[in-house]
Amino acid sequence: MMNKQKIKFLALFVLYPTLLFSGNDISVDVILSNLKRIYAEAHSSNEAWERLAVLCDDYGPRLSGSQNLEKAIDWLQGMLIKDGFDSVWTEPVMVPKWVRIHEECKLVYPRSKAVPVLAFGGSVSTPPNGISAEVLVVDNFDELESNREKVKGKIVVFNPPYEGYGKTVQYRWFGAVRAAQYGAVAALCRAVSPLSMNNPHTGVMHYEDSVPKIPFASISEEDALLLERFQKRGITPKIFLNIQTADSGKSPSRNLIAEIRGSVYPSEIIAFGGHIDSWDVGSGAQDDGAGCVAAWQALKIIKTLGIRPKRTLRLVFWVNEENGLEGGKKYAELHKHENHRLMFEFDSGVFPPSRIGFSGPDSIWEKVQPFEGFLQKFYPDVKIQQGGGGVDISPMTKLGFPGASLGTDDGGKYFWYHHSHTDTPDKVNPKDLNNCSAVIAMFIYLFSELI
Repeated sequence: MMNKQKIKFLALFVLYPTLLFSGNDISVDVILSNLKRIYAEAHSSNEAWERLAVLCDDYGPRLSGSQNLEKAIDWLQGMLIKDGFDSVWTEPVMVPKWVRIHEECKLVYPRSKAVPVLAFGGSVSTPPNGISAEVLVVDNFDELESNREKVKGKIVVFNPPYEGYGKTVQYRWFGAVRAAQYGAVAALCRAVSPLSMNNPHTGVMHYEDSVPKIPFASISEEDALLLERFQKRGITPKIFLNIQTADSGKSPSRNLIAEIRGSVYPSEIIAFGGHIDSWDVGSGAQDDGAGCVAAWQALKIIKTLGIRPKRTLRLVFWVNEENGLEGGKKYAELHKHENHRLMFEFDSGVFPPSRIGFSGPDSIWEKVQPFEGFLQKFYPDVKIQQGGGGVDISPMTKLGFPGASLGTDDGGKYFWYHHSHTDTPDKVNPKDLNNCSAVIAMFIYLFSELI
């Protein structure tokens, strides 16, 4: 007996020409042949991983406003030109320049202990000689509220258990404001991660003009729990904290773009990519160097195979996703009047591909959903589902352009490394990177030919 997947795929071959191929002069046989070629080319080498390693090893972390980022863009632009794409160019973007200068955190009572620490992006400095203060540990904002009379003059430590990134990250975003409004002199937050090996995680934070700005930083789960245990035993820990940062206003940067021009509808654009900036720790491999390289390799595969897509395929490396979204905003400002048929972003970490999410009109969704049958010939577990997008493409999708994204089955591992010193190329599996490149190439090829 045929399984449901085989029945679905045979039905796709029968129905697709009348339902979706009307107006197209390309056969299912040609589509399948090109998909097989894409798959084979994607797995012909580990070139994608080698390029990721050069990006991360040679240029390091790529925080907006840094020379590392600008040098990486220079190298990438040269490589894209070398690959022979039809057009390669950059577009100026002004980005924030926040600089991490010095960090030191020590437990000074009831014993001496070094505490690994990472200031959150945008944090203000402590006084030059640091702060020494007693600690108040709270697990959540309700607990902070119930202990508001104890906060003044203390360093508040937020110790929320990890309950998924979307829920737990609120303590990183709002923590400084909530602690400062009750008189805290600084705040610390347990790393927003499901796994800690004495590893703090940075990320963007939030201030409000009506509330004093206090230094705010990440500490490891182990140290947050240590402080909590002391407090539960009736001991009030004391910490020394010295954070020195600089806010240098705006700095010039660039979005980087490469294209293969469409052979039939060159004014219709499929834009896809990731964000090339990262935080200033680790080397931004999973977030989002690998996403950029996977998209780059997808375009290179199509170029190498000599496939001339009907619509223009535009690779975009956006800047400043991590702490400002200026790259995405500038792209929308400059390109919102162009006919974008799709905006696609990959920023979920490189692991086995599991889904493509799509957000757009029902009339397009009805054509996109059957792509699943094609993809499952090569990746049986990949689904195409409604609901997709990304931070960098959000200024465009908010204007009504369709959006899509690649999701992966990370087994919970992505946030082990996210925004930390451990986000390095060795955390990226070369086979997974090849698979992600192949799925992106297949999807944008299908979209170009069949929508």
